[in-house]
Amino acid sequence: MRMGQKAKDPAKFRTRRQGDGLVISGMLMKSDTPPQDATGEGTPVSVKIRERLALARKRFHANDNIAQFIQPGELEKLLDEVEGKMQGVLDSLVIDTAGDHNTNNTARRVAKMYLNEVFKGRYVASPTITEFPNAEHLNELMIVGPITVRSACSHHFCPVIGKIWIGVLPNEHTNVIGLSKYARLAEWVMGRPQIQEEAVVQLADLIMEKTQPDGLAIVMEASHYCMAWRGVKDMDSKMINSVMRGVFLKDSTLRREFLALIPQKG
Repeated sequence: MRMGQKAKDPAKFRTRRQGDGLVISGMLMKSDTPPQDATGEGTPVSVKIRERLALARKRFHANDNIAQFIQPGELEKLLDEVEGKMQGVLDSLVIDTAGDHNTNNTARRVAKMYLNEVFKGRYVASPTITEFPNAEHLNELMIVGPITVRSACSHHFCPVIGKIWIGVLPNEHTNVIGLSKYARLAEWVMGRPQIQEEAVVQLADLIMEKTQPDGLAIVMEASHYCMAWRGVKDMDSKMINSVMRGVFLKDSTLRREFLALIPQKG
């Protein structure tokens, strides 16, 4: 300080948090203290998972499975972290969770709902599927359905509830799986924020990989509550789409047989 220069009033140096740094009088300074997770154990577990994904150059879109990047015990910590963030959302919505017994534990319930139920397909590995050889050399069309599926739209996280029909044309090299396993695979794929068009493609890819049939056909019909519960509030509209693989793409007679054998939808 030069002679005669008046010292600045220390009270004018205001501080506030910004991300993982400290802003002092408009100047961003790096904090020596790393961001804490919900339990005060250092770096949030979501940051650690993101770092692993970035290192592996793997995307983590809403409908991607990231189970291989989650270490044992981290899901419980992630649940605690989501609970803390959800409590912040409720606070910003000006909901008195302390005084309102109905919402007193809502943050925890919502966190458990997302991680353990609605979005479980993002955080756990694919269900174990026992595959058997096609000993009888089955080669006739087989249809499974309707399988009830539940998901949530990626745009608004509103429910998507519907049914799926799966048609398989096996060959002598096809792996045979139990009927219930088709439902488990569908549940795993749909247990993420989804776009219906992408969901059926993901399911088709998975079934083709597991069973290796000559042909595969999937039809999905679902109600989207982002359209029924909000927006235009149309309760009757449904979306129907299909995906065809292998011989179903080339054989129009086979496609017609599959579609004719599906019970009347709606």
